[in-house]
Amino acid sequence: MSTENPSTADELSDDTRPPAAGTVTNLVTAAVVVVLGGAALAGALSLGIGSPSKPGPGTWPALVSATLIILGVLLAAAARRMDDAEQFTRTSFLVIVAVGTMVAYVAVIGVIGFEIPTALLAFFWLRILGRESWRTSIVVSLGATCAFYALFVGALKVTIPHLF
Repeated sequence: MSTENPSTADELSDDTRPPAAGTVTNLVTAAVVVVLGGAALAGALSLGIGSPSKPGPGTWPALVSATLIILGVLLAAAARRMDDAEQFTRTSFLVIVAVGTMVAYVAVIGVIGFEIPTALLAFFWLRILGRESWRTSIVVSLGATCAFYALFVGALKVTIPHLF
């Protein structure tokens, strides 16, 4: 057996692969995706989706949420046949932390605008979850926030809470 790290999942031998998740884990994962999609859809609808000729601030979140719900249902339908999903481990906790930070982001965006929460969320994901350097985390989080501001507030005139 080679000591090199495999570059793709196909190159992993059976003894180095993590154990498969199993049907129950796949169904629980699918349910979580559907519930999150449903909660996001409810939030998007509360923002107002507008009409095709004049989309509201909840249009894109509603489309993404509906897609999540559909994908969750498809995942549940394929739960028995899937063998490439991995069991939950300690590193799976990072996903829960990421989702928790998104929930906090959504909770504060209406109160203080999107600029500060967006910069902090991006920084947290880059520096803490992604273990990027301080410089990269700061530059990318501020750059992304400015780009989102220019796109959504400046160019698209989306009515989202913002400071400036």
